Formats: sequence, C-alpha cells, structure tokens
Amino acid sequence: MFLENLKSKISKYLPVPKTQNAWVMMASLFIMVTGNISLCQNLLKTYPLSLNNLPFLASLFVFFLVTLTIIIQILCIGKSAKWVLAVLLIVSSLNAYFMDSFGVVIDHTMMDNVAQTDQRELQGLITFELVARLILLGLIPAFFVIKNFPKPRKFSQEFKSRFKAISSLTITAIMVVAPFTAGYASFIREHKIVRFYANPTFSIYSAYKYVNQEAKVFEARNAPLKTIATDAYRNTQNNNKRKLVIVVVGETARYDRFALNGYQRATTPNLEAANVVSFSNVSACGTSTMVSVPCMFSSLGQRGYNKETALKQENVIDVLARNGIDVLWRDNNSDSKGVALRVKYQNFQSTNLNPICDPECRDVGMLDGLDKHIQSKNGKDILIVLHQMGNHGPEYFRRYPKVFEKFSPVCKSKELKDCTKQEIDNAYDNAILYTDYFLSEVIKFLKPYEENYDVGMMYIADHGESLGEYGMYLHAAPVVIAPKEQTKIPLIVWTGNSSAFPESHLRQHKNLALSHDDVFCSLMVAYDFNSNMCKPYMEAARHLHNSLDHDAVTAVVDKGISS
Repeated sequence: MFLENLKSKISKYLPVPKTQNAWVMMASLFIMVTGNISLCQNLLKTYPLSLNNLPFLASLFVFFLVTLTIIIQILCIGKSAKWVLAVLLIVSSLNAYFMDSFGVVIDHTMMDNVAQTDQRELQGLITFELVARLILLGLIPAFFVIKNFPKPRKFSQEFKSRFKAISSLTITAIMVVAPFTAGYASFIREHKIVRFYANPTFSIYSAYKYVNQEAKVFEARNAPLKTIATDAYRNTQNNNKRKLVIVVVGETARYDRFALNGYQRATTPNLEAANVVSFSNVSACGTSTMVSVPCMFSSLGQRGYNKETALKQENVIDVLARNGIDVLWRDNNSDSKGVALRVKYQNFQSTNLNPICDPECRDVGMLDGLDKHIQSKNGKDILIVLHQMGNHGPEYFRRYPKVFEKFSPVCKSKELKDCTKQEIDNAYDNAILYTDYFLSEVIKFLKPYEENYDVGMMYIADHGESLGEYGMYLHAAPVVIAPKEQTKIPLIVWTGNSSAFPESHLRQHKNLALSHDDVFCSLMVAYDFNSNMCKPYMEAARHLHNSLDHDAVTAVVDKGISS
C-alpha cells in the first residue's frame, strides 16, 4: 500500500517513460547520479576541479554515463528486461554503499569474498545506512521498474530501436572523447584504478570474470588431486627430537600496529618479554583471507597462484601429512578456505568445542584440549594450525574481552566513517593487544614440551587492514592498488630452546625480504624434509646448523626467494 501511494504521488510530477529505451536511459542516469559518488570523487582527486579541468571532467562523466547506458541497453532485452534492470538497480545501490563507506572496489575477488561470507560476518556488515540505501535507491526504484516497464515490441521493432539507440550513444561517446584524445590516452594508461569505481559497469565485468573462475573451480574440485614434492625425504641427522610446531594464521593484522615492530603504543607487552623474533619485511600474497590463506600454504607463490590450480594440487600440510606428520587444523574464523580438506579439522566458532565464548568465541579457546591431543600421538611429529578471528572488522571492539579495552574511547559502530580516526585506532589496537595475549598463551602452552620436542610457534597474518588512510577501510583491495597497510604483515617466530633453529640465528635474518611464498618451504625445512622444490631453503638450513656467517646464509636465502 505504501509503495502504491508513493507511486501515484511520483507519477503526478514525473512523466512515466513509454518505451524500454527511455526507461533504460532514465535508469542509467539515476544509477550514474546516485551510485557513482566514489567514481566522481576519484575523478576529482585525479583531475581537481578547475576551469582548465572542467571540460575534460564533463567529458568523462558523459563517457561513463554513455558506456553504462550501452551496457544496460544490451543486457535489458525481451521479457526479462525489467527483471534485469531491477536487479541492476538493487546491486548498484549495494555496490555504492560499500564503495562510498569503505573505499572498496567490487572486483571478482570481492565477489568471491561475498559468496564465502557467513551469517555472522554478514550481521557485522548490516547497518542502518545500508538498509536505507538499499530501500530508497534499490528496492523502490526496482519496484517501479517491475510495475511500469513496458512490454517488448516485436523483435524486429525492438532490434531496430535498440540498434538506433546504441548507434546514437556510440556516436555521442566518440564526440565527447574526440576533443580530449590525449587526455583519455593518459587516463587509460595511468589511471586504471579510477575505472574500477564505475558502478555497476566494473562489477558487471567482474561478475563475468567471477562466474568464469567458479566454472573452473567447480571443474578443479572434481579433478584428481595432483601429488607434489614426491621426492621429499626426511633428513633425520639434524636432530633426534620430535617436532611440535604451532602455526597461528592471524586475521587482518597490520605490521605497524605491533609495538614489537616500533609502534608507539604498548600493544605487545607479552611478546616483547618472550624473546620472539619479529621479521620486518614480509608481504602478503593477497589482501583477503580467501586468497592469502590458500596461497600461503600452496607451492604456487603469488605470481602463480589461482584458486582453481591450488584446488587441483596438494598444499604443504598435505605433503607433511602424507609423509607421517600428524596435522590438526583448528579454526576460529570462517574456515580453512580449502587448505584443510584432507586433514583433521575442528571448528571453534561455537560452544560445541570452544569453552571461551562471551558470546564471541575467543581465539584462546583453541588451546583447550591440545594437551590431550598431543599425548595421544605417542611421540609423533605434530603440526597444529590455529586460524584466528584476530582483528576481523569492521566491529573490532567485538574481537577482544572487555578487560583488554586499554585504549578508549572505541568505535562501536559498523559505520567506520562515522567514528573518529582515534576511536577506530583504539578499537583496532585493543584487538592487537588481545592477539598479543593469545600468542603469549600459545608460547606458554608449548614451553612444557621443550624437553621432549623441538617446539616452535610461527605467527603470520593473512593480510593487513586499511583504517581510513586514503579514504579506504577494511581490506580486499585489488593487489595492484592495495596500500601497504593491507599488504605488509607481521611474521613472529618463537623457538624456545630449539637447537634446530636457534633464536640467535633467526634474529640475524629478521630484515630479509620475505612473503607468504616462503611458508611452504619453511614448514618443509622445519620438519627436516628435503625436496628439490625447496633446495635453496635446505641449503640455508644446513648453513644455519653449521653456524656459518650471516652474509653466507643471506645469500643462499636471497637466491631461494628470487628463484
């Protein structure tokens, strides 16, 4: 009833288009004006408003509008036209909210993240402004389209009409570009990033790319699993002790927010007292969990990684498990993103397994029962992976118990742009403080096992986070435009009294350029496996055992990274 009344009132003041072409033109202009604020803002950053830039800016606006209209003209044909146009209106309103609020880009990776978002994560993103935009700029316009969109004419008539419209639009595009060919050449060559904000033009392209990727992924999931590192064998001469390593996969942690790494706030008091080694130059494979977690455990490296190839072959924990290492994956995040499909997996996102939920299930709960698990393995070599909730945003204040709220006031809104920078920083830093506590508990857990095992903890984040720098929030920016806040990550190692990898040796190499690409071979070396896949790393390990000088080891490791 409300929508019918609103429809009748609007009809008094706005003429209802009579043809499909006119509806498409009107809808395109509506989307351009209401859904492309981020695009316009980025255009103005690139070409500041001035008398000299004004003609080119006007040309760009018309060009993007014409391009959008042509795409919608092609997509909205026949009986399904009104439904396609309605969906585009709804999707555009959602795209606009996330781009305007968080500075994100809706590319195929972001679509993959959305597809993998669980109910808990979705609840953390739903805000009043999101709902308001969806209703006012998406659902209501979509309703009017569905109710009033004219029926298609005969195919020949509709084809002629569309052909004329698209031809006219193409000529218009040429006319607005022609006077500024040098400007467009520069724009296309040097400002590719700005085009990513065209809504929904870029997301339509991204949707095509995502569907194509998922078709390959579906095929990969049903393909035989490729065995890798088949030449791997164990070097038992290095040490007589069994290995017990805990790998903590951090979530959304920035290198520069750890006091251990020079941050001015005391966010890591426990780690600073624990004699850990914090590596200073480590980069992530991607800027989202969906990419970084499977990438870091694969042998593909950032350059060779793609989702479908990774699914077709073993990762490092598969190789270790196949060669006798007992592997356990405990997850307090969404899931392992396909890494732990063939090893023991436990979900700690509920009270079924996690004893510490208030109601948020805490990372430290993943340590519960690990003593029993280790004791049941009768002295086998053990790898345990703990996948953190960490600093998952935007509700950073939920990522830690109240007792860890050292920095205040904190942002308690899902709308980060409505909080001050200080409030966001406070909430985020408190979550880092809780990670510091959690990692110190992991170290405390491992210490009693030093007598019978070579123990070690490796903490490595999946990616970083933008906290308002350059107008960007959260993460998952395309790697080509991602700021260092999203790509530079913490890597922290504790080895206790281990003779296999003495802390003093590791500390000498803390400034080496490392990345997620090094995780595969680092774990192979940690368990004394030799393989041609990791030959340079094995040589570096032998140098460490032989106590060779710093320069020699650096040269060998650098050779491995560059190759």
